[in-house]
Amino acid sequence: MLIKNITGVKGIKCWGLHSGVKSMRRDLAMIYSEVPAAAAATFTQNDVIAEPLKISREHIKDGKIQAIVINSGNANACTGAQGYQGARAMADTAAGALEIEPELILVASTGLIGEPFPTQLVTDGILEMVPKLTSDSRAGSFAANAILTTDTFAKEGFLEFELGGEKVNMGGIAKGSGMIHPNMATMLAFVVSDAHIDAKTLQKAVSKAVDRSFNMITVDGDTSTNDMVAVLSNGLAGNPVIDSENHPDYPIFYDKLEEMLIHLAKLIVSDGEGASKFIEYQVLGAQSEERARKLVRSISDSSLVKAAMFGRDPNWGRIVCAAGNAAIGFDYEKADLFLGNEKNQVQVLEKGKPSEIDRNYLKRLLRDSHILMQLHLNEGEAMATGWGADLTTDYVMFNSVYTT
Repeated sequence: MLIKNITGVKGIKCWGLHSGVKSMRRDLAMIYSEVPAAAAATFTQNDVIAEPLKISREHIKDGKIQAIVINSGNANACTGAQGYQGARAMADTAAGALEIEPELILVASTGLIGEPFPTQLVTDGILEMVPKLTSDSRAGSFAANAILTTDTFAKEGFLEFELGGEKVNMGGIAKGSGMIHPNMATMLAFVVSDAHIDAKTLQKAVSKAVDRSFNMITVDGDTSTNDMVAVLSNGLAGNPVIDSENHPDYPIFYDKLEEMLIHLAKLIVSDGEGASKFIEYQVLGAQSEERARKLVRSISDSSLVKAAMFGRDPNWGRIVCAAGNAAIGFDYEKADLFLGNEKNQVQVLEKGKPSEIDRNYLKRLLRDSHILMQLHLNEGEAMATGWGADLTTDYVMFNSVYTT
C-alpha cells in the first residue's frame, strides 16, 4: 500500500526532529498544509483527558485546521495548569512561526503520564522545525518516526484515487503499541488528503470510519488519555466539492478513508507490545452491524481468549463465554464457530454443539502468527470485523517495568 508518504499529498509539508524530550530519538513532528484544510477528528473517551486534547477539541470546532504539532516522550496528561500552558505554548509558538492563527493548530502528545511538560524544549524545537518544513518524502518519514513511543516501526499509508475526474492523494501516519483498546487508546493517527470535501461531511465520514477501524482494535484493554484521530483535507486536488453524503463521489472518498484507517489500525495491532499473534475476529450473520461489533469487541478484549491464543489452546468455551458478556442476548445454541488461520478453518461449534475435531491439527494451525476466528450467528445478514493481539508473558514483563 505504501508507495509514497504523507508528503505525496498536494500542499502538505512535514518535518520531524529531536528536541531533547527523548534521550536520542526524534520526538517532535509537524504536519502543515499550505492552505487551511477542512478538518475532522475523534478524541479519547477516557474521563481523564490530556491537556493538548482540551485545546485541540476547541480549535477544531469550526472545521478548519492548517497544521498539527505532535510531541512524543511526554503525554502532558495529569499535569494541571503547567501542562495546559505548555500545550497552549505549542499552539501559539507554531502559529507565530507559521504566521497563522493559533486556532488553526492542532496539538497532540504521547508518552509518560504525570511528568511535568518540558515546554521550553518543545517550543524551541518548533521554532527550529518550521524553517525545515518540506514536501520531500524523507520529511514524511521523519514525522512518522517522531511520534513513536514503544512502537518498533513507523506506521504509514498512502493512496491514490480519482474524484470527479481529478487525481486525489491521501496519506496517513499513526502510532500505537500499548494501551490499545476499543474506543481508541494511546494511539495517534493523522491523515491528510487533497480532496475537496466540506468539514461537516468529512466529520461524518471520519466518525463512521473510526468506528470500523480504530474502535475495532484491542491489545490490552486500556483506553488512554491521549488518543486522537485527525483528518485534514485541503481541496487542492480540485475535484468538485463533496458537500453531503448524497454526493456521487462521497462513497469513493469514504471507502478510501476507511481503507486508510483500517490499514493504520492493523499496523498498530501488529506492533502490540510483546504480541506474538495478530488475531482477526469476524462476527457474521448478525441482525445488525452494532450487535456484531459489540460481540467482536467483547471477544477480542477477553484476557482469557487472548491467553488461549498465545498458548495455541482451541478452548472455544472461553470464546462463547466472552460473547455472552457482550450483553446483547447472544444465543450460542444458534451459533457456529470456526478457528484457524487465513488458509485453513476448523469448525469447533455447530449450532451450539461441539464438533469432533483433531485438536493436534488445530493447535498446529494456531501456531500461525495470523489467527482468524469466525463466529456465525445465523440470525441475519450484518457483520463486523475487529483485530487484536494475544496476551503474552513478554507483554507482562514489558509493562511491569515500563517507567524503570
